[in-house]
Amino acid sequence: MISVENLTKSFQHNGSTVRALDGVSMEVNPGSVVGVVGPSGAGKSTLARCIALLEKPDSGAIRVDGTDLVSLDGKALRAARRQIGVVPQGDSLLRQRTAAGNVALPLEAAGIGGPQRRQRVGELLDLVGLTDKASVHPDQLSGGQRQRIAVARALAAKPSVLLADEPTSALDPTTTDSVLTVLDRARAELGVTVLVVTHDMAVVRKLADDVAVLEDGQVVEQGKVLDLVAEPASRISGTLLPETDQADQLRPTSGRHDVVAEIVLVGFAAVGALLPEASNRFAVDLAILGGGLTRLGDTPVAKFKIGLTGERSEAALKWMIERDAHVRRAPVSVDGVAAA
Repeated sequence: MISVENLTKSFQHNGSTVRALDGVSMEVNPGSVVGVVGPSGAGKSTLARCIALLEKPDSGAIRVDGTDLVSLDGKALRAARRQIGVVPQGDSLLRQRTAAGNVALPLEAAGIGGPQRRQRVGELLDLVGLTDKASVHPDQLSGGQRQRIAVARALAAKPSVLLADEPTSALDPTTTDSVLTVLDRARAELGVTVLVVTHDMAVVRKLADDVAVLEDGQVVEQGKVLDLVAEPASRISGTLLPETDQADQLRPTSGRHDVVAEIVLVGFAAVGALLPEASNRFAVDLAILGGGLTRLGDTPVAKFKIGLTGERSEAALKWMIERDAHVRRAPVSVDGVAAA
């Protein structure tokens, strides 16, 4: 378990104090993938550097399995740093070394002998799918391949935590997928806890179990991705799910529908069957007025604006809510027509 408790960090800039982190607290469960997201300047990279022990916070605690890493120094601090593998932002490989040589760097620093070092490097190149590039120098690799080698290097010392700072920055969608696949394999096959600092919500959509949203150095939202997207007021829901036309107003066009609502459905059964079953069961006409379907990890999630017409429209909506549909609906007047 990683626990960040009331972390603060300030910098001096042009004679004034800038508070990059302002009382940040969050928890990371072992073996999970956590996305730390937010706009530029929100404090994401500062938080990453503090968790990686590359920056010392002004106050607060960073606990790993109960030990406060902020309080460590000397040999204990160096040992703690080896438990946190870091994939820095940007291209960080040494140009004079081959791919295998870059992966071997942390092992050489730790004094690992040749045969054991070569075996570990081979395992990691296999993990990232680049065994055939072992003798190739970084300038002969694509951006995505260089980033995958950087992930392999960060995993060399067998850390329990892998921290990736903007790992897909400037990569095209196909290359991004290859890097995210490697991070997911690190979690699945090595049991590593992965923290991904990113502005790219596609990373959260495809990889993250949990998410923390930073704004102005503060955590303004955090939790499991699938829980947050079901909350109508969630920032993450509005960012990850498809938009619905005029979803903020939820008004029917020309009063054609008795009930108009925005609905979020999570999971294969709900996405595939709930709407048509409600329509048939309650003999109502159900129209999709906007929205669409996406996938969060392996889970399908739909967000629709729907219009229900028929005497039992209210009962149909209630029935869907009872079956875990998440609904935000328009106010309804006494005659059953959504109010303007």
